[in-house]
Amino acid sequence: MDGDSVSATANWVGPRKLLRRLRDVMAGPGDAQERLDKIAKLIAADLVAEVCSIYVRRAGDVLELFATEGLKPGAVHNTRLRVGEGIVGAIAADSRPMALAEANKHPNFAYRPETGEEIYTSMMGVPILRGGRMLGVLAIQNRTRRHYTDEEVETLETVSMVVAEMVVGGELVGAAEQNPADGIGLKPLRLEGIRLNGGLALGRAVLHRPEIPVGRTVAEDAEVEKQRLETALDSMHRRLDDMLAAADAEGPGDHIDILKTYRMFAKDKGWIRRIVENIDNGLTAEGAVVRVQDDTRARMKKVDDAYLRERLLDLEDLAFRLLQHLSGETGAGKNLPEDTILIARNLGPADLLDYDRAHLRALILEEGSSTSHVAIVAKALQIPVVGRVKNVLDRVEPMDSILVDGGNALCYIRPGDEVLSAFQTSMRLFEEKRAAYLAAKDLPSVTRDGVDITLMMNAGLLIDMVHLHATGAAGIGLYRTEVPFMVRSDFPDTPTQADLYRKIIDQAEGKPITFRTLDIGGDKVLPYFQEAQEENPAMGWRAIRIAIDRPGLLRGQLRALIQASSGRPLRVMFPMIANTDEFVQARAMLDKELGRAAQRGMTLPERIEIGAMLEVPSLIYQLDTLGPKADFVSIGSNDLLQFLFASDRGNPRLDGRYDSLSAPVLNVIRDIVRRSEAAGLELSVCGEMAGNPLDALALIGLGVRRLSMSPANIGPVRDAVRGADTQRLADFTETLTRRTDRSLRQAMADFARDHGIPV
Repeated sequence: MDGDSVSATANWVGPRKLLRRLRDVMAGPGDAQERLDKIAKLIAADLVAEVCSIYVRRAGDVLELFATEGLKPGAVHNTRLRVGEGIVGAIAADSRPMALAEANKHPNFAYRPETGEEIYTSMMGVPILRGGRMLGVLAIQNRTRRHYTDEEVETLETVSMVVAEMVVGGELVGAAEQNPADGIGLKPLRLEGIRLNGGLALGRAVLHRPEIPVGRTVAEDAEVEKQRLETALDSMHRRLDDMLAAADAEGPGDHIDILKTYRMFAKDKGWIRRIVENIDNGLTAEGAVVRVQDDTRARMKKVDDAYLRERLLDLEDLAFRLLQHLSGETGAGKNLPEDTILIARNLGPADLLDYDRAHLRALILEEGSSTSHVAIVAKALQIPVVGRVKNVLDRVEPMDSILVDGGNALCYIRPGDEVLSAFQTSMRLFEEKRAAYLAAKDLPSVTRDGVDITLMMNAGLLIDMVHLHATGAAGIGLYRTEVPFMVRSDFPDTPTQADLYRKIIDQAEGKPITFRTLDIGGDKVLPYFQEAQEENPAMGWRAIRIAIDRPGLLRGQLRALIQASSGRPLRVMFPMIANTDEFVQARAMLDKELGRAAQRGMTLPERIEIGAMLEVPSLIYQLDTLGPKADFVSIGSNDLLQFLFASDRGNPRLDGRYDSLSAPVLNVIRDIVRRSEAAGLELSVCGEMAGNPLDALALIGLGVRRLSMSPANIGPVRDAVRGADTQRLADFTETLTRRTDRSLRQAMADFARDHGIPV
């Protein structure tokens, strides 16, 4: 420490004694302002600070100085900062603490002459949080240069919970003022998010787990609180075990692995230890859980890694469940309205399964991603989901009327009669079309001029298999084997994998399945597989590149596939092949495992077909050398277009800039079709292009005859196929390859309309 630095920790009394003193003030005489003034004075004295200031958030994202010890009294209720303005505003904006030995040198420093704070050098501030909402800022200052310790920061964060009680209780600022200006009850709202699962729904808002009253936050007896915590944990663990047993009894499915992973987090020793430490610091069991929960939320704001964010969401969800068990309020799914639109900041898979699925119509999340556990389970249950809908919980009241358009990631809150009428018409047409597609599932996908087009579906979970026969798909053109790996907490061994693949083959009932080997890396993260950080992971160490460098992963999976197929046909596809040599290395591993199985007297697959996923443009120019070594190639249009246009498909700034229906794409696919035919390779398309009727028409016009898509798209594409003439399509598509338009989508739509093709 520098010579002019001061450490005041020698007189520091610690959080437990300070919390007890604050509790006495809270229970003492005086109105809210008088008690807040006493709290500021007490904190300043016990933390050996010349200044303690308490800012409260008011309407319009303004932080108002509500109490101070040390600054000019006239500054109270007159000093205001916008969220993001000054050091206090920065603490509020980021919802994270700051400890500054020289505050006036910080780039966010903002001088307010009415406060008289120019004589103070050091500053420490923490956000006042409750339920994920930022309610204000608590700050202390010292005249001399002081290096605040981590323990002092933690103490101030704990103390801030007492102030949070006063704010959420409406003693300082009315609860209505804490809502956004465009919020509850004022007007209809149109909110956008991201698509996590398509579909339409109309219903009434149910807010998932309204804030559970915490009550006391300062403990009388730490041992009593620890015993209450242990009892609540036991109750929660039993409830999760019961839920897992019930799910297991319903039959096999990947959601069981998800629940097992979730249960594992519920017994995380580090998470429980942090709660116990906060009880030791003087908080009640509920207060300790909320404190750890607020820490988790603050960490989430700093984490970019998708997997880590989802696991932090699991921990936050578990904190809510634990609070329920501490309070005795565990009946989440009771008394739901007939048409429930569930709204949550985030949601764990166990909580979703708590709700009555017969009443659940859609899910809206403030957080969420396509790889989150709840999104995977909701998709399996065919529940429309819209994620990342900003501040939706602050803008909706229970039982508000809500429309959800999952396909376009839109939510309409309190819609007017005109919007409601139009949406009901859309829903009716949607249901009629779905019924028509179901009725037509056995019709052949043959064009008007008699050309067979094979329509298959994509899958990634065991529960997806129910759609194979319901849609009339000819088979599974892409089974993403990495998805079951992503929802587990550890790597499944070969027998476990073989059991899963055997169930998939059994449920296909003879229809062909193309198993794509592990496509991990990039945005597909396995929790138990440590990868180095990369600047551009989509083009980095992923898929077949990992498999070649870590052959044990691929060989174990291939061994499981051979065991599962046992006398039945087997189709294996290797992802992200960039040149023929990579395919040769991967095939050699398969040949080695086949030889190993034969030596052990195992029943080998009846027939084996081996192919490559064509995502990397370089492979186009090696199809002639690939031909003698492979049976098929499948275009993964999502990655192929990403690499073709040098356009990150996860970057929202580039969304819509490049279109799959454009001359460069059509020319590339035409080239692939010709080269595949010359090399004797069966060709299919299994990316998003295959599932859009307009794109599918273009692909057919270019000569593609096998398409694999999401189950929901099979009906619309089958209708388009049955209404098309391949020769006319080929002639028209050829003209499109010579055009310079950024997008040819409207031109294809006009062609379909003019020729009576339903799209």
